[in-house]
Amino acid sequence: MKKLLALLFCLLYLENQPVLAQHLPPIFGTNVTAEKDARIKQYLTATRIVWKTAGSGISGEQNLLRPGTGQADLVHQNICTMTSRDGEKPGLILDFGKEIQGGIQLVTDQPADHRPIKIRLRFGESVSEAMSEIDTVSGATNDHAMRDFMIEVPWLGVMNAGNTGFRFVRIDLVDDNRELQLKEARAIFEYRDLAYVGSFKSNDERLNTIWNTGAYTVHLNMQQFLWDGIKRDRLVWVGDMHPEIMTINSVFGKNEVVAKSLDQARDITPLPGWMNGISAYSMWWVLIHRDLYKYQGDKDYLRKQQKYLVELLDLLISKTKDNKENLDGTRFLDWPSSENPKAIHAGLHAMMIMTLDAGAELCTILDEPAEAQKCKAASTNLKLYVPDANGSKQAAALLALSGLVPAQQANTEVLAVDGCARMSTFYGYYMLQARAKAGDYQGALDCIRNYWGGMLDMGATTFWEDFDLDWTKNAAPITEIVPEGKDDIHGDFGAYCYKNLRHSLCHGWASGPTAWLSQHVLGVTVLEAGCKTIRIQPNLGDLQWVEGTFPTPMGPVKIRHEKLANGKIKSTIDAPKGVKVVGSNL
Repeated sequence: MKKLLALLFCLLYLENQPVLAQHLPPIFGTNVTAEKDARIKQYLTATRIVWKTAGSGISGEQNLLRPGTGQADLVHQNICTMTSRDGEKPGLILDFGKEIQGGIQLVTDQPADHRPIKIRLRFGESVSEAMSEIDTVSGATNDHAMRDFMIEVPWLGVMNAGNTGFRFVRIDLVDDNRELQLKEARAIFEYRDLAYVGSFKSNDERLNTIWNTGAYTVHLNMQQFLWDGIKRDRLVWVGDMHPEIMTINSVFGKNEVVAKSLDQARDITPLPGWMNGISAYSMWWVLIHRDLYKYQGDKDYLRKQQKYLVELLDLLISKTKDNKENLDGTRFLDWPSSENPKAIHAGLHAMMIMTLDAGAELCTILDEPAEAQKCKAASTNLKLYVPDANGSKQAAALLALSGLVPAQQANTEVLAVDGCARMSTFYGYYMLQARAKAGDYQGALDCIRNYWGGMLDMGATTFWEDFDLDWTKNAAPITEIVPEGKDDIHGDFGAYCYKNLRHSLCHGWASGPTAWLSQHVLGVTVLEAGCKTIRIQPNLGDLQWVEGTFPTPMGPVKIRHEKLANGKIKSTIDAPKGVKVVGSNL
């Protein structure tokens, strides 16, 4: 019995300890706390030399496109030599082919002068950012992550530098009359090694690429915490997390970064404070937990939110007056709608209804019947008043999703007007959701192709913080030096916190089409918590076929839909044990 009690004590003790690195060398003893990094590193070889300075200051630069080993040696072969003389300083830009999070590894050789050599590194999500100066004009900054700085590299050694989001790196020799011998310049790619359990493939390669790009955008932001962007802001913004988590649910399934980030937001925001200072973001926290429970069915985790959830719902109920939302804190939906106070009011009012309805669901699950009834009563009162969207697609989407305005009306009067004009990458997901609710699946598909596809046409490998199709009319892609007479799509546009080159070109809130295509084209709707029952009802629009997989706690569901000659859809479904599938065409 004593041995059993001792074992139980040890298990309880270990359960409450921080995550420790496994197999820490014995020399550290038992008093060192160490957190194991959930990410891995890979080293990537550049795919091309984008640019180099004119003249004879650089030779052998193509050697930097050879696979490396990360090890200096005494062979002295396949070297890129950069020489500064007569006041000329050589530089070049490497392209690593895809946006990544991480830094660069430089391996040097053996010039005659043994002194360390000073170089300047400039990381860029676009070529123009890699060419930029940090000033008050271009918008390029070192905010949140150093992307423009000087370092010294050793003689015959290895130097790792950088921790930011980038695709391009510019290397300049700073010292006068020196020779830099570079054996290797490899990108250090840091990411979580995750299986893409979900998938999407159709006869439209543009849609396939968009689905994969949205998935990759969120994957890059799944760092120690779930960030909004890998260059900027690298923070846990709770509102941004909702489309990100819907993408994670559709691609990766359950992942610890979600709970870690949600709990961090809760723990640093004692009530009556609003998460990130924004009342809508505390509402998104509630909506995330409703959707997370629906997809993952983790009631034990939901229980850990119970006290905070109930108190937050009471706070929200107290912020109503005369059947209208009366929220304080920062009143915000997204940046493009931030100068439209009527739209913000309409959106917040709709969000209050959505949040209280979700709160009633969660409180029923958590055996809080009195709180559930309070949420229902408050929601019912709020539904007596219908605010005006004031032309905002953001507000119209929320009004439709909350049920305040018929979805068909919101779509006809606001959402479908002028195609993709006045879209935003964050609230684009909710615009797509509202158009699906209106039955306008073809309009939504066209918008995905044109709007998100428009970023791909500009060279994007991840989706951006914001985007306007008008920017593309005379713009050069992000992959090239901007020619005379062309617009710089990265440096010439943007507003608010993302002016010019400060604009993040990898922002998780822009991944909405990935979740949307899985939900509405593959056609998966979760009906019972933990995906115990799902409905599969495809909406192919002009597609001829679509196939893919959808993650559940019991394993992936395999799905294929084909449009027959008579217009009917033939569906083939392979679901794991424990998942019940229902649908009108099954």
